[in-house]
Formats: sequence, structure tokens, C-alpha cells
Amino acid sequence: MIYTMTLNPSIDYIVHVNELKMGDVNRMSQDFKLPGGKGINVSRILQRIDSTSTALGFLGGFTGSFIENWMKNEHIDCQFTPVKEDTRINVKLKAAEETEINGQGPALSEEEIQALKDSLAKVTTDDIVVLSGSTPAGLRKGFYQELIQLIEEKGAEFVIDTTGDDLLQALSHHPLLVKPNNHELADLYNTTFESMDDIIVHGKKLLADGAKNVIISMAGDGALLFTESGTYQSNVLKRPLKNSVGAGDSMIAGFIGNYAKTKDAVEAFKWGVACGSATAFSDDLAEAAFIQELLPEVKITKL
Repeated sequence: MIYTMTLNPSIDYIVHVNELKMGDVNRMSQDFKLPGGKGINVSRILQRIDSTSTALGFLGGFTGSFIENWMKNEHIDCQFTPVKEDTRINVKLKAAEETEINGQGPALSEEEIQALKDSLAKVTTDDIVVLSGSTPAGLRKGFYQELIQLIEEKGAEFVIDTTGDDLLQALSHHPLLVKPNNHELADLYNTTFESMDDIIVHGKKLLADGAKNVIISMAGDGALLFTESGTYQSNVLKRPLKNSVGAGDSMIAGFIGNYAKTKDAVEAFKWGVACGSATAFSDDLAEAAFIQELLPEVKITKL
């Protein structure tokens, strides 16, 4: 089983306006409400590539009900931890420029926090837990480390997709996969990159520091995979770019969904690139047919 953990989910309220006038009344041309949160995105893509998952995390209020109902309509197993306060709403304002206003997330009681930790009780040595995204503002620092300890006690594998100290501290616990982009990688090691060689050096450092597999996404320059067997680069698929939200989560879902079945990191990387690209070329998360269409176009080269 693959479990996804979203500590700070959201409703993403996407609003389009033809022209934004600050300080005035603006009328939207169209709007969408979608479930948001990196782990939730992973579960939604896993479902589309025929890989089942169980979605965990905090949900509360009418906003939490919206997300859970959406997930259940997509036939995704939901075992969220209910909380008293409402799940947040993030506003994505799309005009000449894109502007985001993100909520902080609910305050959490100790009882709610413990209940979420208890939701990992069913995890076994055959399972993978995907830890993704930010934490609510009121959640104590280092909470990901508490979850990693529980996962290790169960003998399960874990993926961590976050940044900064949470990622650095996770490396010594040997995550199955980490996936920073090139900018996040530079920030992680407090450096700047002048060339592809610089990125490769630091991708290998992530392996040396404990990660089992590393994907570095580089937007228009494709992606790199680092494993014990070598370093690999994907080509760049060509379509009009529509959506940056969820592309990285889709890449993780493609990789983990395939890796759980094959244990072949290079083939899993191919699926990750196809899923991530398909979402980048879609208005929402990629549909299964589009992923299958792109898959033959993905070419992986060993460096």
C-alpha cells in the first residue's frame, strides 16, 4: 500500500479575471474549486495510473468535507484525521500575472495531533508513505521527524517532498525518494549553480547524505535521476505550458506508483516524467489517457 500524508491541505480557489484593477471591483471570467495539497495530488494521480493509495492528513469543517467528498468521488481511500477548525482555502488569482494568497491552516490540539500519528498504525514493511508539503502554522517544528520515526518503527519506506531543515534532517533516515527542483537544491546546500555540472555534483551529494533515489526537476531543462547505478537525464516534452501546480506531485506519483510494482528506478523515472509533464500541459491534474499518450515520448539517457 502507498499512503500519502498531507498535513496542510486546502481548497484551491482558482479565479480568472481579464484585467485586475487594484482597489476596484473586479469580476471574474471563470473560477474553479479544486482539492489542494501535495499528498492529495499524489493520491489523485496514483488513482489515474491504476495504483491504489490511502490518503492521510488533517481535514476540518465544510472545506474539509469538500475535499473528502471530491476524493471519494474519485474512488480514493480516505482516512483523514478530523480536526475542529476549517481546512484552509488558497486563492490563485490569474490575471496578467499570477498571484497567490495562501491560508495558514487550522490550529491543532494535542489530541488531534496524536490521532494523526495513530493513523500510521496500519503501516507495514511492505508499504510506502509519501510525506509532502508544508505544515500548518501551529504545528510544532520538527513534526516530520516524529512521523519518520513512526514509519521507521514499522519498517516501511518513505518519500519526503519538502524543503529546508525538514528535508536535510530526513536524509540520514534514507528516504526512498527526494525531489527538490534545482532552485530548492541550491537553497538546501546554501549555494548557487553556474552549470549542469554543479547541479549533478549536489544531486550526488543528496545520495551521499542518505537518499536512496533523487530526482531534480529543472523546468524547461528536463529532469535528472540519481541512483546507486548512475545518473540519468530525461528529455523535455513539448506542449504549451498551462499549469505548474501539481506537476512535481504528479512526477512523484508516477515514480512511486511504478516503482512499487517494478523496483526499477529508471522505468519509474520515465513514468514520473510522463505524469509531471502531462499535468504541466493540463488545466488540472493530468488525466490517464494523456499520461499514456506522453509516455512513449519520454527518453532517458544515462550520463
